[in-house]
Amino acid sequence: VKTRLGTVRTPYEHFYAWRRVNDDDKVSTLPFAETETMVKGVYSPVRFLEIFRDYIYFQDSIYDSAEVEIVCRYPQFFAAKLLKQSIVNSIATGNGKGGTYFGATGCGKTYTMAFLARQLALRCSNIPQVGSPTIILIVDREELQKQGAKLFTKSKEFLNLGEVSVVKNRAQLRQELCARQSGGFYICTIQKFCDREDDKIGLINDRQNIICFSDEAHRTQLEHSKKIQFSKDADENMKAMVSKPYAKVLKEAFPHATFVGFTGTPIAETYQTFGQEIDRYTMDQAVADGLTVSIKYHPRIAKVLLDKTKAKEIENYYKKCADDDATYDDIEASKRAMSAMEVILGEPSRLERLAIDIHDHYISSCDSDPDRIQKAMIVCSSRKIAYSLLLKFKDKYPEWFEEKKTPDGVTATDEELKELKPMPFMAMVSSVGSNDEAEMYNYLGGVKNNKRCEELDAAFKQERSNFHIVIVVDMWITGFDVPSLTYLYNDKPLKKHLLIQTISRVNRKYPGKEYGMVIDYIGIRDNMREAMKVYGGDTSVAPTSDDVEQATSAFREELEILKTLFTDYDLAPFLNPKCDPVERYKLLSKAAEYVFTSAQVLQTEGNGKTNQVSFKTYFLKSVKRMRSAFDICQPSGNLGEEESALAQCFMAIAGFVRKMSGTSDVDAETMNLVVSKMVEEALKYNKVESVLESGEEEDIFSPEYFEKLSDVEMPATKLELLIKMLRKQIKEYGRVNQLAAKSFQEMIEKTIDEYHERRKHLTAEEAGATQEAASEDIIKAATKQALVILR
Repeated sequence: VKTRLGTVRTPYEHFYAWRRVNDDDKVSTLPFAETETMVKGVYSPVRFLEIFRDYIYFQDSIYDSAEVEIVCRYPQFFAAKLLKQSIVNSIATGNGKGGTYFGATGCGKTYTMAFLARQLALRCSNIPQVGSPTIILIVDREELQKQGAKLFTKSKEFLNLGEVSVVKNRAQLRQELCARQSGGFYICTIQKFCDREDDKIGLINDRQNIICFSDEAHRTQLEHSKKIQFSKDADENMKAMVSKPYAKVLKEAFPHATFVGFTGTPIAETYQTFGQEIDRYTMDQAVADGLTVSIKYHPRIAKVLLDKTKAKEIENYYKKCADDDATYDDIEASKRAMSAMEVILGEPSRLERLAIDIHDHYISSCDSDPDRIQKAMIVCSSRKIAYSLLLKFKDKYPEWFEEKKTPDGVTATDEELKELKPMPFMAMVSSVGSNDEAEMYNYLGGVKNNKRCEELDAAFKQERSNFHIVIVVDMWITGFDVPSLTYLYNDKPLKKHLLIQTISRVNRKYPGKEYGMVIDYIGIRDNMREAMKVYGGDTSVAPTSDDVEQATSAFREELEILKTLFTDYDLAPFLNPKCDPVERYKLLSKAAEYVFTSAQVLQTEGNGKTNQVSFKTYFLKSVKRMRSAFDICQPSGNLGEEESALAQCFMAIAGFVRKMSGTSDVDAETMNLVVSKMVEEALKYNKVESVLESGEEEDIFSPEYFEKLSDVEMPATKLELLIKMLRKQIKEYGRVNQLAAKSFQEMIEKTIDEYHERRKHLTAEEAGATQEAASEDIIKAATKQALVILR
């Protein structure tokens, strides 16, 4: 028996099960439990009145001729309820961290925000610190601002906060929020909080009951430390500007506000910035509830063959460069660039085979279901490759570039035809760059690029538009919803949260659409399994407070070492925000000279013996260790202003030193030009082949797939901390002492094995916190041992 919840005006396909009764209950997916969870979770008297009062969304009456009503789903109800309590607790303690909500892409987080805002407006009046709060929805793209405005500006009556408006500029931001003492709901892009020398945001409002909802919280609001950026002034003098990241400016504008993070793909830094995870609704739950469709994965790889003779020629060329005094770093940089995936992916014959295979697969798939609209997205690794692929399609299938209102055979009403513009069947969507070749620059719209992108955006979302296939790189792969989008042809290296965001473009429900399909030409299967382990189920990437403490301790230890190295050098100007940028640049340059000219020889301990290294080598290694720890602990916002400034100062000096080290005539760029042709000749391709047996795909939300995920080893957060801080050093350290580097590598692998063996052994005897505590000694011991080896 299916038990579903909706309203009298809800279409049946939007009726959903209620799978949770209480806040701390696990979600039940058993069919026979649906009736019980519905009765207890919705129809107990107190709960029913709660839902009826606050959790049935309606538009303002002037917009609502159809009298639309949307009842919450269980994840929205519990998320809003738990987040409200977390925000109240945060305001009481004054820590500014209202919590993180992990909601799968496509799960309706915007409505969750609406339900939460109503709770805060109407159910906190008895809490003096909250009263009638001001809520600011922070987004990072104009498109998301428009989406938010579409819902919230028509919801004044539901929100009960008074004014609801979109903040269009910085002047309005100050004017609207500086004087307001209570209430109001504002939608604003984070870019309004950029740090401008001529137009400082400064303090806007220091009230305690300002609450910021941060949408897509894993992207732009995680950095809290100032950065040094280089540019030229009007007289062509180099200058070093100290700029604040968005999150820092936002925090200074509303110093006592509470920040809540909403994201479908949280990363470790998200939790440090917004606080602990308050509730979650994962991808597998969304599929089980029928909110999104399943995704099938089909790998098709264009295999690469390497001509060994040509490869030897490349190696000989690099040896000649070394004889001509090219630096080791430049030779290594060139090798990395020329062996990088970009060279392989952009090879012309491969792109031709790719175009043919995508065309044939798409046509065949559409022919098998001709009555359903099926749109497609091709994701490329760079704009240059994307445009080259577009030209291959144009050469082989010119009919796809004839502009029409609708495809042949598709009927549209007179009203629909009025709305439609002539469009090609395929187009590329991308930003433009000042260094783009003229042909690509003009194709992408040149100075009218934004307008072109908006027109293509609107056309792709119109079901009957002729525009059916889009080629993209970075645009449209996150936060872009087109329900009819069915096929995603991936030719870009993806991992972690970006991979999940990208493949989620094809998971939206659409009539007749049973699943979305990811056709993979690059081999993201292992990365997808790891990402699904984190974002598809119960695994968490949230760091513990001890993780951050360890990173902070390591950071401060290295910072003290660096300060000691510069005992005889005046660093005060770097800490002065009013220092002239041109002077700051000169000071950085002089500091780099100080590193070069120092005659000190320092000792490092490692592998049971003492090594002597130059001041420069010691300095660069210390900076690298400091940066590794800094990247982990800075999102917490716990570092002091001075230590953050010093960290940026030392990193900038290290950048100068590295640049000044590369003094030979044969640099990486020169070598790249020579080698690129040689690489193209060395690479040969056969046809695009399906990795799986013909016709076989993997459903990444099937029980069988999730069983396979149990075999995927995920690093525990403390172990991940160790790896992040130290593993990067192996290759560089090997240049100075290969024996020590090998020892370090063996030590890390041994630590990993020991850690997992320990956890495996303890699982049979103990669980949870005991198991975590028992593993603690291994991590701490390994961290100390590694620091000794690298020092």
